[in-house]
Amino acid sequence: MSRKSIPLEHMEILAPAGSPESLAAAVRAGADAVYLGADSFSARASAHNFDSQALREAVRYCHARGVRVHLALNTLLLEDELPRAVELARYACTLPVDAVLVQDPGLLLRLRACAPQLPLHASTQMSLHTPAGARAAEEAGCTRAVLAREMSLEEIRQVRGAVSLELESFVHGALCMSVSGQCYFSAMLGSRSGNRGMCAQTCRLPFSGPGGTGHDLSLKDLSLISRLGDLAAAGVCSAKIEGRMKRPEYVAAAVTACRRQADGDAPPPRLLENLESVFSRSGFTAGFADGGSPGRAMFGVRSREDVAAATPALFGELHALYKDEYPRVPVSFSLTAEAGRPLRLEASDGEGRLAQAEGDPPEPARTRPVDEARCREQLAKTGGTPFRPAEIRCQVGEGLAFPVSQLNRLRRQVLDSLLEQRAERPAIPFQQVPFSPAPHAAAPGPLPLRIRVTGHRLPEGAAQCQLVYVPYDTPPEQLARWREEGVRAALELPRGMFGLEPRVRRALEQAGEAGFRECWAGNLGAAQLAKECGFTVHGGFSLNITNTAALEFYREFGLADAELSFELTLAQAAGLGGPLPRGTLLYGRQPLMLTRACPAANGPKGCLGCRESGRFPSLTDRKGKQFPVQCYGACSEVLNALPLELSDRLGEVRGMDFGVLRFSVESLEEQAAVLRRYQQGLPPAGEFTRGLSYRGVGGPSAGRR
Repeated sequence: MSRKSIPLEHMEILAPAGSPESLAAAVRAGADAVYLGADSFSARASAHNFDSQALREAVRYCHARGVRVHLALNTLLLEDELPRAVELARYACTLPVDAVLVQDPGLLLRLRACAPQLPLHASTQMSLHTPAGARAAEEAGCTRAVLAREMSLEEIRQVRGAVSLELESFVHGALCMSVSGQCYFSAMLGSRSGNRGMCAQTCRLPFSGPGGTGHDLSLKDLSLISRLGDLAAAGVCSAKIEGRMKRPEYVAAAVTACRRQADGDAPPPRLLENLESVFSRSGFTAGFADGGSPGRAMFGVRSREDVAAATPALFGELHALYKDEYPRVPVSFSLTAEAGRPLRLEASDGEGRLAQAEGDPPEPARTRPVDEARCREQLAKTGGTPFRPAEIRCQVGEGLAFPVSQLNRLRRQVLDSLLEQRAERPAIPFQQVPFSPAPHAAAPGPLPLRIRVTGHRLPEGAAQCQLVYVPYDTPPEQLARWREEGVRAALELPRGMFGLEPRVRRALEQAGEAGFRECWAGNLGAAQLAKECGFTVHGGFSLNITNTAALEFYREFGLADAELSFELTLAQAAGLGGPLPRGTLLYGRQPLMLTRACPAANGPKGCLGCRESGRFPSLTDRKGKQFPVQCYGACSEVLNALPLELSDRLGEVRGMDFGVLRFSVESLEEQAAVLRRYQQGLPPAGEFTRGLSYRGVGGPSAGRR
């Protein structure tokens, strides 16, 4: 694919299908493609979704009408779930679906081996938002990347210039406060993991920042329908509508508006008003499309007025948008009417499919003979079907007649036959490739410790740590001083690197020139960038590694080692195999959200300058708990109200090669005290949490049974 802009008329309108009813609404309203979930391993586990038979029927229905089907297998998978997810993908290949969306790198690894011809789309849950991240997805075998919602048009253009894979971008629907794939709030507060399709929408609850609105984690819904041309010019080929939990009327309204915009016919104001009425949160926002920080204007909640606007009369009006078939498929007819021979009609869809039907021979006309113009007029009446007439050829002998009803019957027969043929597609080849890595054997002895700090000062005892993660922009001369003190330092790259990739690359190059070539990377793009700069890469918790195959993916990628997801219990983490060294978080206020719209900047004063001042603002929930907010890179992190503590449980941390103490808001003295506790195995001090170390996240990723 060209790395330049996409002609708007070629823009794919990609619609959500959370139920068979919504799927029909999307197709009938003019969607080019739909994305849906099976009854397991979908990032919208609470949607109706599709069981095996319903999935087969959905694929046939869409393919018959020229609409592509993308299957979302875009959740993180536990060790025992991965084989079932692979089996579901095998079944999808028999249908076949047109693409599979994946988040879990372990599933990506397995599908690349078992079904190399299956198109794989990197889900937005993979947090791709930089050119390097898109390159990593392309090199991993993905044919499309679903970009982060927080990207500006300029940032999308930069990605377009770096890769050849297709780019998909959200154009309408809910705008999460957190970068997708980087939210652990719901998991931490209620064991309902957003990474496993069970987000409890914690962000829609009251959280108050300094001078904020009281709902400082709740954003308005995104709408860029009027900006489809800008997205196409930036290189986006697919405009994605969010909403697998929404009603069919919402889907039809959003698809119709996008369809008209893409076809060069701006949607009427009434349609846009109805779209806002059927579902919005205090209206819509253009999000980050134009860069900068939109501030308070981006925030909104679902008000009583919003709910009241969605009336039964409105739903009835929107239902009319999809009461008829959308005439997407061009069909050519060829009619032959000769004396003494059966009336013969052929139809072709331009893709090699041909249908034929025969009727009674025409008779000599008693009054008015049938002419070619009348036949063409009748054959063009394809209304109520997904076909639209293209070329119509008629050869009618002179002085012949036959009933119009017979011609209509033949037309219906050939179109029904074409529709059935179009529903049939050859299966995608799939071969089970064994995957049986050896159990992991961690080195005996005390668990080596690593610490993460946020500034250019280290706590006492840092030199005894195996590794110290420091900010990526730490001056090389400071790194040199620490090295003289016996400290082994690695640069922590930002998890949110929107627009910062050139700056981070320069910092890495400067550090590399000074002889420092180790770094921490918490997303695929950061890891790719560091690898391209010749660094040894240590993977972070936010790579979301939850199974052995994911560890193998990153071993093949080139990581030196990796932290496991803190959504795993200690027992689940200990059960992962393979040779890649791994570690786990032992201490720290776990980052619950990675946000580009800083929730602490939602007050009248805007940004509070905490990055420079070192003072950390907090969000307060309805129970009075305070969640610190810290800025780093191009984003802010919302931290847990209490720190994770396992200093007295180190004997239960098995199978790990290292443990990480992640400091954030602690003073140097507090950091030193924590480090001593872990070095000496002392009990925790003050209030703390065990996080998900024992309770973990539930199993709803496997869906309803």
